[in-house]
Amino acid sequence: MGIIVLAVAILPLLGIGGMQLFAAEAPGPSADKLHPRITDTAKRLWLIYFGYTAAETILLKAAGMSFFDAINHSMTTLSTGGFSTKNASVAYWNDVPLIQYIIIVFMFLAGTNFVLSYFAFKGKVQKVFQDEEFKLYFKFIAGFTIVAALIIYFNADLSLSSIEHPMVLGRGESAFRHALFQVLTIVTTTGFVTADYTLWTPFLTLFFFGMMFLGGSAGSTCGGIKVMRHLITIKNGFLEFKRTLHPNAILPVRYNRRSVSGEIVFNILGFFILYLLAFIVGTLGFSMMQIDFTSAIGLAASSLGNVGPALGDFGPVKNYDALPRYW
Repeated sequence: MGIIVLAVAILPLLGIGGMQLFAAEAPGPSADKLHPRITDTAKRLWLIYFGYTAAETILLKAAGMSFFDAINHSMTTLSTGGFSTKNASVAYWNDVPLIQYIIIVFMFLAGTNFVLSYFAFKGKVQKVFQDEEFKLYFKFIAGFTIVAALIIYFNADLSLSSIEHPMVLGRGESAFRHALFQVLTIVTTTGFVTADYTLWTPFLTLFFFGMMFLGGSAGSTCGGIKVMRHLITIKNGFLEFKRTLHPNAILPVRYNRRSVSGEIVFNILGFFILYLLAFIVGTLGFSMMQIDFTSAIGLAASSLGNVGPALGDFGPVKNYDALPRYW
């Protein structure tokens, strides 16, 4: 949930306000509070976080994991950390699709704003589906999965990329499951692996590389740029065309029917510029280490977004041990 949200229950005791820090953990125009007191908000968010972790642990154990594997994968799913107890990651259970579908569900939840989870538990489901960021997040996941699944089904050789276990429910199901899993694990920056997506097709390799710049929702545990920033930038881009045609019109960027201040829009644009500059500098730095171009851009994008798997020598079935050592 972020060290800041954890700390806000203690900082007020030291005379330090927590609201500014909480807002920093929820980038964008809306840092919704669940309760007037920030400490109560933090407690509610942690309760949801703990509940998700416990629920996933129980489900994974029931699906066939050992308790040790289940609790470790639950903690690393909700934190979108991606560490596994197996060298093959979640591909170790490619012959148990139910385990992977359970992780898929909780990766999706981990990539969603936890404030929306709270509203859903309170029976305010309409607020979830009215949220513009959630709708775009869901559309991204659905659209990317459909594209990836179709390409995998018709063009990819899953026998080369499924790592350990054979397909057990047919090619169609396997293509859909691997596509959905890999889309979610990259978009939410979790970093789990069920297959080597760099062996599917060159298009999908570039496709998944682009997803490393997306990130999950604001107010989630994901890394990356975040969907809200993309949404505000896209809206502002379209409005710039309208402002060119109508220079005297007042055309504010709106998010969830609220006007977004120019200061927030400029902050988001500035963030994008710094992010891209960091990516370029990172790529150049890795290239200076005699790392090939594909591996260098993959490393830079994956490191910035906290994704985990990269490209080339640092792809999904490999690790960062290939980095040059200078000591």
